[in-house]
Amino acid sequence: MTTKPLPPYLAPPLLALALAACSPTVKIEAPDKPIEINLNVRIEQEVRVKLERDVDSAIRNDPALFGLPPASVSKSEKGKTP
Repeated sequence: MTTKPLPPYLAPPLLALALAACSPTVKIEAPDKPIEINLNVRIEQEVRVKLERDVDSAIRNDPALFGLPPASVSKSEKGKTP
C-alpha cells in the first residue's frame, strides 16, 4: 500500500490547525481564598539584650543590691552604660 501525497490546497489549513493547537494558553484568575502571610517573628533576643544591659547597669551602680562586694566592680566600669 502506498500513500498519496497531500493535495496542495489542504496544506495551509492543516498547518494553521496544527499551529493553533500548539499555542499556549494563559489564564489569570483571582484566588478563592484571601492570601495569608504568616509573620510569626520572635523578638526574644532584643528583649534579652535590653534586660541584660539594664541589669549590668544596675549591678554597676549598686553592687550591694545583688550581694556583691563593692570592690568586685571596678571604678572605671561603675556608672558606665553601654
